[in-house]
Amino acid sequence: MELTPGGQARGAALRPSRAFGVPALLAMVVAQVASGLAARPERFTALIVVLLAVSAVAFAAGEWGLRRAIAAFGAAVLTGYAAEVVGLLTGFPFGDYAYTAMLRPQLAGVPVVVALAWGGMGLAAYAVAAAVAPAGWARVCVGAGALTAWDLFLDPQMVRLGLWTWAEHGPYRGIPLSNFAGWLLVSALVMLVVGRVTGGAGPARGLLVLYGVMAVMETVAFAAVFDPPDPLVAAAGGITMGAFAALAWRRPWPR
Repeated sequence: MELTPGGQARGAALRPSRAFGVPALLAMVVAQVASGLAARPERFTALIVVLLAVSAVAFAAGEWGLRRAIAAFGAAVLTGYAAEVVGLLTGFPFGDYAYTAMLRPQLAGVPVVVALAWGGMGLAAYAVAAAVAPAGWARVCVGAGALTAWDLFLDPQMVRLGLWTWAEHGPYRGIPLSNFAGWLLVSALVMLVVGRVTGGAGPARGLLVLYGVMAVMETVAFAAVFDPPDPLVAAAGGITMGAFAALAWRRPWPR
C-alpha cells in the first residue's frame, strides 16, 4: 500500500501521541486510582501532574508539531506560575491563600507541580475551546470556562489533602468565590498565550480525550472513592467539565 504525502505527514504527527501520550495517560489513570486507595494520597500528586504534563505535550505535538507544543506548554506554565506568585504576594486575583510545605520543590513559594498543572490542563482546555469556538475572544472565553471547571474538582481535593489553605472560609467547600473569579481571569490569559504561540491551532484529539478522562476520573473519585465521598463536588465538577467535553466531542473536527 502506498501512502500519500498527506497520509505520511499524518502518520508522523501521530507518533508522539502513540509513543508517549497514550502510555502517559494510562499511567496517570493508574496513579489516580492508586492515590484514591492509598492512605497518603498526597504522595501521588507530583507523579500524577508530571504524567499529565507529558501526555498533554505529546498529544499536542501529534497535532501541532513538537516545537509549537513545547512552546505552548511553556507559555501556559509561565503564565500560571506568574499568576501564582502575584497571588501569594498580593492576594490578587485568587484571594488570600498559601501553600503548605507538602508539595516540593517550590520557587518563590509556588510548588513546581502547580505550574506544570497549569500547563497540562491549559493545553487540554485550549483544545476543548478550539473544538467548540472559532479563534478570537469566543475561544478565549470557552477555554477559560473549561479550565476553571477543572478547579471545581482541584481546589476541594487539594484543600482536603492539606496542600494549600485559605485565610477566609468560602461557600464552596471552604473556598472563596474570588478564587474562581481569579481562575477565569488567569485561564483567559493562558488561552491567549497558547493561541498566540500556536497561531490559533485547531483541536487535538488526544487533548480532548485527556480532558474527558480527567472529568470522569474526578467525578468517580468524589462520588465513590474518596473517604468520605463528596456528592456536591462530584456533581458540580462532573456536570461542568462534562458539559464542556460534550460540546467539544459533538463538533465536527477539521480534516
